[in-house]
Amino acid sequence: MGLMVHFTDLSTLSIILFIVGIILLVIEMAAPGFGLAGISGIILLVIDVIITAKTLVQGLWLAFAIFIVVVLLFIIFLVLASHGKLPKKIILKEETKATNGFKSSKDNQSLLNQKGVTISELHPSGIAVFDGVRHDVVSNGEFIEKNKNVIVMEVVGSRIVVKEIKEV
Repeated sequence: MGLMVHFTDLSTLSIILFIVGIILLVIEMAAPGFGLAGISGIILLVIDVIITAKTLVQGLWLAFAIFIVVVLLFIIFLVLASHGKLPKKIILKEETKATNGFKSSKDNQSLLNQKGVTISELHPSGIAVFDGVRHDVVSNGEFIEKNKNVIVMEVVGSRIVVKEIKEV
């Protein structure tokens, strides 16, 4: 017997494992999730190679052939995706802009110039309370002890920069 598998040598189980393995990989490509379908497909393909190959060299050739098939399926998937031929529910069509009501973080601009108290040490990040609400804050690099009065100097996105209020 040579390096290649003859079609007469393939068992029904081997053919079923190959087809189901490829189908599971296609499902994973088309509807990405937790990877269960993709991992199951790879396991089935590996089992198929193990039960079909009669020698190590034959197993390597079969694994290479399966790898080529999977790469070709992935290329076909990418071409279809780039031409908009995939199911509509797996491709995001709308932009997530603030004008559409989407926000990446809470707007903390109302905290600007507010006074609060640190409830942890800031070196330089920590936690402070403003009007009874806890916030993650940072200083401008200086160490600020716990239970010190601070004022919000800057708010950029979710970053709240505070400065210690020095008592005179």
